[in-house]
Amino acid sequence: MTDLHELCKFHIRPVDGRYLTELRYFLRNGIPSTYTEEEAYNYINGIEEEAESTTTPLHIICRKYPEDASEEEARVINEMAGMLFEYGAGWCLVDAEGNTPGCVLVKRGLKHTGLYEQIVDAGVRAELLLRKVECNVEFVEQDNGDAQVEEQEAQPHVESVETETKAERATDPADSQEAYLSAKLRYEKGALVTEEQNDGVMMDWETDLMKRGCDTIFKGAYVDGKLDDEVAVLNIGFGMGIIDSFIAEKQPTKHYICEAHPDVLAKMKKDGWYDRPNVVVLEGTWKEQLDKLLSQGNVFFNGVYYDTFSEHYEDMLDLFDVLVGLLKPHGVFSFFNGLGADREVVYDVYKNLVSMDLSNYGLSCSFENVDMSNSRVNDASEEGTDGSVWDNIKRPYWMCPVYYHPEVKFVEF
Repeated sequence: MTDLHELCKFHIRPVDGRYLTELRYFLRNGIPSTYTEEEAYNYINGIEEEAESTTTPLHIICRKYPEDASEEEARVINEMAGMLFEYGAGWCLVDAEGNTPGCVLVKRGLKHTGLYEQIVDAGVRAELLLRKVECNVEFVEQDNGDAQVEEQEAQPHVESVETETKAERATDPADSQEAYLSAKLRYEKGALVTEEQNDGVMMDWETDLMKRGCDTIFKGAYVDGKLDDEVAVLNIGFGMGIIDSFIAEKQPTKHYICEAHPDVLAKMKKDGWYDRPNVVVLEGTWKEQLDKLLSQGNVFFNGVYYDTFSEHYEDMLDLFDVLVGLLKPHGVFSFFNGLGADREVVYDVYKNLVSMDLSNYGLSCSFENVDMSNSRVNDASEEGTDGSVWDNIKRPYWMCPVYYHPEVKFVEF
């Protein structure tokens, strides 16, 4: 423990300008903003091993943030956090309990504070900076006990933190699309999973969200309140066919389904999707198939939904490039928003990133907050059973109490 760590515990109230003066002194005199309690303990006790966890000053501030902080105290604490970020503090380093600073605030019920917003903003800045140096999307991951930033696996069904080497990730169906497309899948009651690993590709707890997604993209079927002469919709990623069943009920003129996995395509054939007169099945990845549609130049969509497995956020950015050429001027785009959804703070970072990225394409993104607290996905067990929806699933891909349902359309000028 050092004076820096003690300072961040706010033993003396009120928290005023004296804290800023002392913190500035420590940082200007060479104490790293990421200097951890564990490192200090090892140094004081002559322990040469590297610390296995990272309780940083920012973690301590989040742990000790006074629940009854006055407006002035909150301002000072926010300035302290800003100063730490200025000197290189990490927004996503994890402590011994596996919590980032933002996670600590979430668990304390302090998401409403300016400090939490500042941490989210720091996450957005870090991602944008990493892009500039051609790095991948930032995410929290542990490797042999050390907290560090690793590549985000960020498909819309984002999986939870997992310890894997890069070589292992290349053969992991949840991380590599090539590995996923060659993996065997199994349809079981209420879920579609990978045969070998039991990764949850899709699960029926998403049904209400799929219904919401269908209703959203069909908003693009209307022009000035009147139904379009021809309504064409596209769903990317069939999975269990949940949203496609809702789409079929609305009887669009053309219903395009893009799906790449051979086991899913076989299921679609068996269930008669190929035989439906208004259905067009695009066999292959969306990158292959949508480029062909763009080249034709005569297919445009009122609504597009995106819900794939094992794709990264950078793939979504590539999709945005294609989307602007295939969406009608009044069309609507939506997607299963599981980006970073195993941690609330990461989920909030992605919410901001998606909006910023879409705005670069002349698209606006609004979110509807859907309360998931009473959903089966957040229950310890299902009614009439002793198990959780995540039983036997390798990695839960949803851990948040609120779902940010996206609606994307062209900006109106």
